[in-house]
Amino acid sequence: MELKRVVVTGLGAVTPVGNNPEETWKNLLAGKSGAAPITHFDTTNFKTTFACEVKDLNVNDYLDRKEARKLDRFTQLAMIAAMQGVNDSGLDLENEDKNRIGVVYGVGIGGIKTFEEEVSYYALHREDGPKFNPFFIPKMIADIASGQISIHFGFHGPNYTTTSACASSSNALADAFNLIRLGKANVIVGGGAEAAICESGIGGFNALHALSTRNDDPEHASRPFSASRDGFIMGEGAGCLILEELEHAKARGAKIYAEMVGEGASADAYHITASHPEGLGAKLVMRNALEDAGMKPEDIDYINVHGTSTHVGDLSEAIAIKDVFGEHAYKLNISSTKSMTGHLLGAAGAVEAMACVLSVKNDIVPPTINHEEDDKDPELDYNMNFTFNKAQKREVRAALSNTFGFGGHNCCVVFKKYAE
Repeated sequence: MELKRVVVTGLGAVTPVGNNPEETWKNLLAGKSGAAPITHFDTTNFKTTFACEVKDLNVNDYLDRKEARKLDRFTQLAMIAAMQGVNDSGLDLENEDKNRIGVVYGVGIGGIKTFEEEVSYYALHREDGPKFNPFFIPKMIADIASGQISIHFGFHGPNYTTTSACASSSNALADAFNLIRLGKANVIVGGGAEAAICESGIGGFNALHALSTRNDDPEHASRPFSASRDGFIMGEGAGCLILEELEHAKARGAKIYAEMVGEGASADAYHITASHPEGLGAKLVMRNALEDAGMKPEDIDYINVHGTSTHVGDLSEAIAIKDVFGEHAYKLNISSTKSMTGHLLGAAGAVEAMACVLSVKNDIVPPTINHEEDDKDPELDYNMNFTFNKAQKREVRAALSNTFGFGGHNCCVVFKKYAE
């Protein structure tokens, strides 16, 4: 059986640095930070008081007010990104076979804010018996993002949500890619969403000592590959990539951003929250992705790293890249867009895949911001090009995106320039 080719024909994004793909991309290239003091709740007693929130988004520009109230914030963001992506793709939904269009989204946590509100109310009113909102469960469950998108558009193809913590939406794109190349669908609305900037989200990650506590300087807190990095910055948002079978895209005259050519998955099998110090799972996942794409390490010009700004994570990923790419590790560009967006958890893979697609399309690499010359980690090799502080124009024939999740889940996706 011959595998079909898969291309990207539409993009959608709601991120801490922009409420659509164009604005997000412009601000990523400009090196703009999305970090600021938290506005979603009172942070008075919290160790971390800042995050990367989505800003100035009017949900009711996209969703009916009454319907929006039935959705947790992560699903609202998921649907908005999907609406943007479908619109951008130019799909003629009146004439498409909707039985051949599916939705696969990645969500790491799901409706944690809804859970927090409902359980908090019950805890305070236990003597009255169980009184829960009838939408409590359907608002909270992670799969509802994919479900709501399919209901909105009437898409009857494969429909589910992938959960692998911070690798969730890379896994969603990998599954979407495989479904199309195996002939199970013509189009998949792929992506991811997360909205965990709430008391239990921030408090829970603080308890793990995972978040930066640089409360006096939020904009410069996310500093991947710098010696003074002290944890990740929580982000929220959603990303969407419309993946489409090549011949189907050509037949309708679709614009093509890039071709998706490979995916890889692996497990560290090491620790629930820490990556393997020697990057064993990271090496394995990149090799798996390159093999799947039929590419050599020298074919990759840009790696959008997981790069969360944690001590062990950044170091082990850099070690893995050197091991997999050898001498070519010094010729390619590496950057962490999390230095600007923060860590979007379940949505990270989708937003970072979009950054790879646009990098391939436009031959420019977004930067890793917040690095200072006197802030070098002696354990890191700065002969590697981390694209510090300023976007770099260069030919980007192909780009690889890494995502590594709590639990030791690793997923990697590869995009290259589309050619006939």
